[in-house]
Amino acid sequence: MKKIIILAFCLLISFLTVSCSSEGDLSASDKQITDTVSSDEASVRDLFAMDTLMTLKAYGEDREGALSEAVLKITELEKLFSATDEESEIWKASHSGGKTVSLSEETAEVLSFMLDISFKTNGALDPTVCPVVREWGFTTGKYKIPEQDVIASLLQLTGYEKVKLNGNELTLPEGMMLDLGASAKGYTGDVVSDIFRRHGVSSAVISLGGNVQTVGSRPDGTDWKVAVRDPLDEYEQLCIVSVSDKAVVTSGNYERYFTGEDGKRYCHIIDPSDGYPADNGIASVTVISDSGILCDCLSTALFVMGKDKALEYQKKHGGFEMIIVSSENEVTYTEGLEGKIELVK
Repeated sequence: MKKIIILAFCLLISFLTVSCSSEGDLSASDKQITDTVSSDEASVRDLFAMDTLMTLKAYGEDREGALSEAVLKITELEKLFSATDEESEIWKASHSGGKTVSLSEETAEVLSFMLDISFKTNGALDPTVCPVVREWGFTTGKYKIPEQDVIASLLQLTGYEKVKLNGNELTLPEGMMLDLGASAKGYTGDVVSDIFRRHGVSSAVISLGGNVQTVGSRPDGTDWKVAVRDPLDEYEQLCIVSVSDKAVVTSGNYERYFTGEDGKRYCHIIDPSDGYPADNGIASVTVISDSGILCDCLSTALFVMGKDKALEYQKKHGGFEMIIVSSENEVTYTEGLEGKIELVK
């Protein structure tokens, strides 16, 4: 579910700050990418889109052309995917009154991918849970603990299995709403990576509100170093993972939360099964894969599932690696990260 923490992307120093992803949240940061190559060897473009600061850094002969095309594409995708822009496809679908609407190829592709992950994770990811998230105040900043009967009522308007997508034709039950927040930046990272490669960019870092996507390795041929933050201390690193041509996305319970009148802390990652913030002993889940959209979707779903089920899911489906940090800062990582991860603490 898209993570504020250390800093945004610093152009003239050796670190790039990035963020985690969670459903309905497209901002914040919790990781750093170490880049010891001076910035004057690269072209960098900053923009604000999808409700967050984005930074694109590319090396290569046609890097300026690549960056210009990427910025235009990001703006185009935002207009398709936004849940709040009344001109977006998603907003129109959510306010269609139960009527069938036609989607663009890209919006249909992203929604179809989310629905597939929703099915595979038995609903741990659900693009229809946004009314519940809003009721808790995580989209408005007006935090509150909803009454149980209110949550139960809102849950009647959720359920990925109720979404009917036939090719590009989408039908939502009246009152149901969609939010692509758990996939939009991941998909965008994949698209931008493809644009870079078409322009001959062989080395790049893409920070989309914290979702990190790397194209190739660093210009010197070594891996990029992605530092995952300590959930208990926003200024400290917990571990560093080495990657090339990978996406790295984290969902955590430490960026957006509030403390209720009962003294309990409630995080923004909602469990679609009961409408309450996920509370299963996990502080963060980081997913590493070739696919940005897969990382984005799974970081939320695996957080909701909890450690044991998340590890079972990874063994069954494969295609990604992950790092799980418990509430006590215990780090568990999958076998494929052996030799690629360094524990700082």
